[in-house]
Amino acid sequence: MLAENLTEIRRRIALAASRADRSPDEIKLLAVSKRIPTDKIIKAIELDHFVFGENYVQESLEKIPRIKELCADSRITFHLIGKLQSNKAQKAAEIFDVIETVDSIKLAMILEKHCKKLNKPLAVLIQVNIAREKQKSGIMPEDCEMLLRKVGQCDFLRVTGLMTMPPYFPDPDKARPYFRKLRQLAQKMTQQGLLGRHGTVELSMGMTNDFEVAIEEGATEVRIGTAIFGARPR
Repeated sequence: MLAENLTEIRRRIALAASRADRSPDEIKLLAVSKRIPTDKIIKAIELDHFVFGENYVQESLEKIPRIKELCADSRITFHLIGKLQSNKAQKAAEIFDVIETVDSIKLAMILEKHCKKLNKPLAVLIQVNIAREKQKSGIMPEDCEMLLRKVGQCDFLRVTGLMTMPPYFPDPDKARPYFRKLRQLAQKMTQQGLLGRHGTVELSMGMTNDFEVAIEEGATEVRIGTAIFGARPR
């Protein structure tokens, strides 16, 4: 079933890319593996999938090193896509390859401090609360420039793009304006020289319910869990 799910998601990514006159090679599929057992993640790796997203630092402390030890493939990367608390920033900097949820100067400076001690460059994305939802994390769009300027002065943090989570809608097309706003914000920040210093500007947006719309609006990474791994263990 895992093989069929991955094939189907890749097919849908390719179709959405085609509708937007884009290449599917521009779009990274991040398999959300929170609460997914190690053996199932390894099975995905055996099926040539190498990019995963985890939500919880504590869960990842044993999981990520174990998987990398067993598989020993440099293509395997783990992204932190859940909220990062300051007191867990040190461990996150140690085990993750990318942190997608930087949303404050305070958190960025703590990560920079730990990365300096580790002598480890770290790719990060700025999480933007594009819909201004009180219950969600992320910096407000108007504060993104300030944060980017500050992180741009860091020696070890590498800002590679922006990330957002729009409101959930049964009709995924209703999420389109939020994806478009993030793309427009990224374009503005790129024009100001605040994004794009480290290659392609990543736009991490779109999940199982709405990833095709996100691709049509410019997503370079989609975060998909249940459509790949099925229902998560409780």
